[in-house]
Amino acid sequence: MATIRPAASAKKLLRIQRNVHQHWVGDGFPVRSLFSYPELGSMISPFLLFDYAGPMEFSPTEQRHGVGEHPHRGFETVTIVYSGEVEHRDSSGGGGKIGPGDVQWMTAASGLVHEEFHGRDFARRGGVLEMVQLWVNLPAKDKMSPPRYQSILASQIPVIDLPENKGRVHVIAGKFGEATGPAHTFTPMDVWDLRLTSDQSIDLAVPDGYNTLLAVLKGSVRVNNSEIINTAEVGLFDRTGDHIRISSDPETIALLLGGEPIDEPIAGSGPFVMNTAEEIRQAKIDYQSGKMGKISRTHTA
Repeated sequence: MATIRPAASAKKLLRIQRNVHQHWVGDGFPVRSLFSYPELGSMISPFLLFDYAGPMEFSPTEQRHGVGEHPHRGFETVTIVYSGEVEHRDSSGGGGKIGPGDVQWMTAASGLVHEEFHGRDFARRGGVLEMVQLWVNLPAKDKMSPPRYQSILASQIPVIDLPENKGRVHVIAGKFGEATGPAHTFTPMDVWDLRLTSDQSIDLAVPDGYNTLLAVLKGSVRVNNSEIINTAEVGLFDRTGDHIRISSDPETIALLLGGEPIDEPIAGSGPFVMNTAEEIRQAKIDYQSGKMGKISRTHTA
């Protein structure tokens, strides 16, 4: 797949999502939910939810800020850290600490219990926390697969320079030109961390038929020489078209999310996302009966 090409059929920007209201997840993550599946459904599939946490300054402390044990079933959580540190543990034995540029890709699938806190060293020294968490849906045939955990360090993520010093692309998942991201996914998708440095237009090739979203975390991006996506906003594009044309402010940071839609029913309730209401009821029963496991107290992140 060519990644940069002359204008052919640009995807149209359908709408811009924003949310100025911040809420706390636990006592460690001040987030704005920039999109979610109850409102947008098939327009964002295979993605479900996008929480943008921070940037917020935390004072040094010996306390553990974060969110304690809670379950998930039927999807994946993808955490990308821009500043600060996050520690994770789950009932499948997965866990670790990620810092700036690192990614945690947790597949809940059939179900697990996990917890997320600020890294201990980060908490002690204090500083700015900035991160995103993306929920990725799983097709029905994979929702009851065994859980898994991928810790993807910044050093493992290919970085591609854009032509004419227009920026760089960190390829977390999918392909960009000849580079392939290290994340293993159940359905075809692209997750690109864009660091843009030029107000000159560039065409990024994205597959025709994919849902494509562009989340701006810093700066602003002009789309198709027209509309502007500002900081903490997400642009949603039409499935039709094979590229998006963008230009940006210098020092802009954005995430491009593209994926083959999962055209299946979605039933969700809190931490569970399945296909039917009966599957949601069963997930609650399984969690309450302990079938999603417990986090080992001897497991260290």
